[in-house]
Amino acid sequence: MKLSPDQTIFWSHGFFNINLTLVTTWGIMLALVLISAIITRRLKTDMQISRWQCMLEMIVTGIDSEIEGVGLKNPQLYIGFIGTLFLFIAVSNVLIVFPWYQPPTGSLSTTAALAMCVFIAVPFFGIRQRGIGTYLKSYIQPTFLMLPFNLISEFSRTLALAVRLFGNIMSGGMIVAILLSITPFIFPIVMDALGLLIGMVQAYIFSILATVYIAAVVQVPQKSDQTNS
Repeated sequence: MKLSPDQTIFWSHGFFNINLTLVTTWGIMLALVLISAIITRRLKTDMQISRWQCMLEMIVTGIDSEIEGVGLKNPQLYIGFIGTLFLFIAVSNVLIVFPWYQPPTGSLSTTAALAMCVFIAVPFFGIRQRGIGTYLKSYIQPTFLMLPFNLISEFSRTLALAVRLFGNIMSGGMIVAILLSITPFIFPIVMDALGLLIGMVQAYIFSILATVYIAAVVQVPQKSDQTNS
């Protein structure tokens, strides 16, 4: 019983392995790029648009409104990153409807990579919005004694993002595998449906948490700067 896609190895040489996690991750990314290119190559501004363009506009508008709801005033600056995170995690988890499929988010290496993307994106957007000097000063506010605690916070929330997503997806796969071995097929089907719902919820939570972390470094210091001025 293989609970993680890391256990399925296609090619190995020394420390380098090509496993199912790597293959499905790059396959999903390639599929998203190709689908996006196909849908966006003939965009129209007419009253009548294609169903694909309508679906794309609904997704973009929905992500836009969520980003703005968190408090970021210019969602177009962040939708490329946040939207990509959401779509990748959502598609990775939705494909569990196929019985032979194992989501790459069921591997800690994938969730750790996603969390590291957030870890890098937070200071990137913070520095771009406020400048490197002002951003670095936030680590010693309101006093320099807060520096170690702020640094620990950066690493701990990155670890929490990775473990939370991995744990929820992995637990769903484990429950289905156990039920397959001891119960009739109807129960795993129900659990697959529940796993589909959990996968979408986890994609939403991961994206929203990433948006909240970015908003924290972009907005809160700005308000304090305005108060001081």
